[in-house]
Parts: sequence; structure tokens; C-alpha cells
Amino acid sequence: MAARSLEIGPVGIRAARTIEILRTERGLAQRQLAGRVTALGRPMSNTMLSRIERAQRRCDVDDLAAITEALLVSPLVLLQGPTAP
Repeated sequence: MAARSLEIGPVGIRAARTIEILRTERGLAQRQLAGRVTALGRPMSNTMLSRIERAQRRCDVDDLAAITEALLVSPLVLLQGPTAP
């Protein structure tokens, strides 16, 4: 049976948009945020980050944890949206 790409659901789309919002609010280019994520031990190119932000690539739990650490926010912020505590 061939592997099938899983559709990105509403929480994944919300997280993707929130990553972009937080990144731009902090004045970071995609390359800079990807560099921070990579420095934390989760290799990520700016292309990978771009695809996550556009909801064209799934953001797995390891990606999410590293991105939140790089942005200095709780994972809940990405899951609930930019207005989360």
C-alpha cells in the first residue's frame, strides 16, 4: 500500500499562520528562524520553514517544540493562536 500524504487540519493551519505572525513580529527572516531552530538541534532550512508557514509541510511535534523554543513561546501559543497566553 502506497504512503499517502495526510491533510493538514485546522490546528496545523492555525499553528502555521501563528509561526509566521510571531516570526514577523520579532523581525526575523525565515532564514534566521530556521537558523535558530537548527542551532537548537533540529535541522531546518528556510525552505522547510516556508513550507510549514504556508501549510504545505506538516509540522511534527519535534519541529513544533524547536520552533516554540526558538520563538520563546509556549507550544500552546502555536496550537491556540497568537492571542494565547
